[in-house]
Amino acid sequence: MGKAFRGDIQGLRAIAVLLVVLYHSGVGILSGGYVGVDVFFVISGFLITGHIWSEMQAHGRLRFAEFYARRARRILPASFVVLLLSLMASLIWLPPLQLPAMLRAAAATSLYVPNVLFAVEGTDYLAETAPSVFQHYWSLGIEEQFYLLWPLLMALVFVWAKRSLRGVVVSLVFVVAISFACSVVVTEISQPIAFFMLPTRAWELGAGGLLALLVAAAPRWLNARILPFLGWLGLAMILVTAFTYTAQTTFPGWQAALPVAGTALVILAGVRRGRYGPAKVLSVRPALFLGGISYSLYLIHWPLQVIPQEAVGVSSPLPLSATLALGAAAVPLAWLSWKYVEEPGRKWRFLTLSRPRRSLVATICASVAVLALAAVASVPVNAMQLSDDREAPQADVTMLPEGTPFVPSNMRPTLRAVADDNPEIYSNGCHRNFSATDASGCQLGKNSEAPLVALFGDSHAAQWYPALAELADRGTIRLDVNTKSSCASAILAEPDYGACEVWREAVIERLNAAAPDVVLLANYSRAQVASDANAAQTWRDALGATVNALPSSSGVVVIADTPHALANPSICLSAHLDDTSECAISRETAIDPDTRAAEQDLDAEYLDFVDYFCNESSCPAVIGNALVYRDAHHMTATFAFSMTDAFEEQLLRHIP
Repeated sequence: MGKAFRGDIQGLRAIAVLLVVLYHSGVGILSGGYVGVDVFFVISGFLITGHIWSEMQAHGRLRFAEFYARRARRILPASFVVLLLSLMASLIWLPPLQLPAMLRAAAATSLYVPNVLFAVEGTDYLAETAPSVFQHYWSLGIEEQFYLLWPLLMALVFVWAKRSLRGVVVSLVFVVAISFACSVVVTEISQPIAFFMLPTRAWELGAGGLLALLVAAAPRWLNARILPFLGWLGLAMILVTAFTYTAQTTFPGWQAALPVAGTALVILAGVRRGRYGPAKVLSVRPALFLGGISYSLYLIHWPLQVIPQEAVGVSSPLPLSATLALGAAAVPLAWLSWKYVEEPGRKWRFLTLSRPRRSLVATICASVAVLALAAVASVPVNAMQLSDDREAPQADVTMLPEGTPFVPSNMRPTLRAVADDNPEIYSNGCHRNFSATDASGCQLGKNSEAPLVALFGDSHAAQWYPALAELADRGTIRLDVNTKSSCASAILAEPDYGACEVWREAVIERLNAAAPDVVLLANYSRAQVASDANAAQTWRDALGATVNALPSSSGVVVIADTPHALANPSICLSAHLDDTSECAISRETAIDPDTRAAEQDLDAEYLDFVDYFCNESSCPAVIGNALVYRDAHHMTATFAFSMTDAFEEQLLRHIP
């Protein structure tokens, strides 16, 4: 069963890889093309479990060394060739600031744990503006870890259940159910952890595994006439999710169940091939070709998209015609990889005719080679100069700033330190993370006579904390902080973010009881309504609902959002140390006039600091000796602190 060629599965692989490649090529209509990876997971679980079960049935045990050696010969040759080539190309073309992270990712990939690295770093797979060249290896990390643990689990259960298929199935259903429950729960708490980690993804491969065991049991209903139609239903489920899911979909969680179930139905329908099922369509020659090279195509397509984009600058997105051409170019390159790397590596007699130990030693040597290359490369990378030799005068906050034309040697924070230049609010416990619902807030300021000012919003409110905390320390105000990650103070429907709705309602209730003198509303408005066709009106209505829900005795002030870059300016600066104008943001693109107009139309006051960030044509990345942006849309804590006096001047006008 496990060894029989299944043309329909090869066709499913073709669909999966096409979804991923077209999604990464920027085909907007395939907004959920990332579910192609979930299709791969189910297929992998089905095939590997079928092989394991067949061997255990035939020999009464699983020959682990031989099993792992076969897996290594199948997966690792193409993986390591693409890894090495991508590493070398990145050293040539990536901006200097990205090289240390690239080397860390290369090292993690060589150790089969890139997914763990991305989870720990909080990578947002669906929304990264400057993704890692090796980000696509996360799914290989999941599969490699699954291949390590799943055979051990099956062998243990096989012995415990006394070779009973029913006992094995019942035990594995329990494991898969726990993993699915973890995925649903953890997605609500920490989406990066749920997205990248094996415990929250294992159920997808496990679902394919359970299907393989179900097929092995050969129940009578496998001959049911309805199966072909279930296959078409499954194919429809995959395509519907690919066209309707978006970067805003809370994923994986329960929503991953649709493409997983759809894939399982397609595979199930192909067990008894008939005239009416999708197997015949999936087995046409072009699908078989793409399915055959799908592994190499998956490996190659991503660096082929990322490295050219990094070379021209992430703030200048490649046109769709270019990204589609790069996606198409990956196909012949994948065929070359399949013919001259994948297949020879799998069949290399030097390894196949020897004991499994030789394949496993070769695997270790390949990992050591990549680690050594990354370690050697890190020496000159970490020694790179990331500033001009000239100094700049200390930043004076002025309106319509011209910006500093070079990266000064006395810039604060430095390019290497900018990622950590966060407001203290993230380390002192005041800012609420994704899962928190505690609405007690944080109170600062000892001057009991000072007016009470409440700050309410998401991370774009939190970025103003350095200036407001300084005003509280001076005794100018008392500060009540209420901020939460990715949770706007605007009353938006958040069906996939229940913790946000609970927190927001509780904060509004508490503010009504406290009745502060002023409530400051600040939010990342672009992200909150990004997928809405009528974004400005939706935002106006949602923020207006909050204004109306706050106490009538409090003055409500909306803070205009900070100018938005297409990508992190610091990355660009590291490649243009003597000409920062290349990294300045066009004022026209950095500001959303419709949202600003909607906010100004509310029954609230409006604080607008945009002219402190931008001159008439652009928004400089460096002002004086201050680096303005921590990432594409947050201020550095250093620059926020420098805005204290300007903020005080405008705020005091709105305090009774």
